[in-house]
Amino acid sequence: MRPWLVAGNWKMHTVASEAVSLARGIAEATSGVKGGEVVIAPPFTSLVPVSQAIKGTHVKLAAQNLYFQDKGAFTGEVAPSMLVDAGCEYVIIGHSERRKYFGETDESVNLKALKALASGLKPIVCVGESEEEQEKGVTQFVVGMQVRKALFGLGVLTAVTVAYEPVWAIGTGKNATPAQAQEVHGFIRGLLADMFGAGAEATRILYGGSVTADNVADLAAMKDIDGALVGGASLKSDSFSSIISTVAERRTA
Repeated sequence: MRPWLVAGNWKMHTVASEAVSLARGIAEATSGVKGGEVVIAPPFTSLVPVSQAIKGTHVKLAAQNLYFQDKGAFTGEVAPSMLVDAGCEYVIIGHSERRKYFGETDESVNLKALKALASGLKPIVCVGESEEEQEKGVTQFVVGMQVRKALFGLGVLTAVTVAYEPVWAIGTGKNATPAQAQEVHGFIRGLLADMFGAGAEATRILYGGSVTADNVADLAAMKDIDGALVGGASLKSDSFSSIISTVAERRTA
């Protein structure tokens, strides 16, 4: 079984002091989990203090975005080397909120994924369909296109994680049923196998979209769901730790 991964995307929440306190609480509460990885993605302004707070623990640091150039006159952007210098090991790329509000495209996601890998960062690449697309029954077409474009030219999948996040389930309280999620995860794994061969079997695919301590057990029990990308429930150490413990139990059983 693939090592599980649970990542907390804190989005635009927490100032530095709050982020440090939350990170320490998560590290302490999950110190005994085995068989996978715990990742947290605080805002850019908290990366350095959080990195220092979790140093020597099992918790790993992610950024919520990056730019696909090493340096230059790109006001407001953050270079991969800056993230590495801040202590990041992972970076979230192509989250639906980036696509919806900030013009992220499949092409820019691809450029960012390529640059992340070249810089020594492990990308968590997000894909997912809108509610309208889901209702039209074109989920696999949309997700398939996103995967193909986002991962084009990567060569190997060794350091890549894919996160399936149905847009209609993010921050809405709705979530895909375990069977619905598994169907899409299985489709993604098959597509990765077509693109990259046997390496697809080792690639982790996470589910995201209103993941909570109440629904994660059934999701994590599915064959191709290797963990979760968690939003709101990752902002409290008790709820996030419960999700992590449940995933660890299900995926190492």
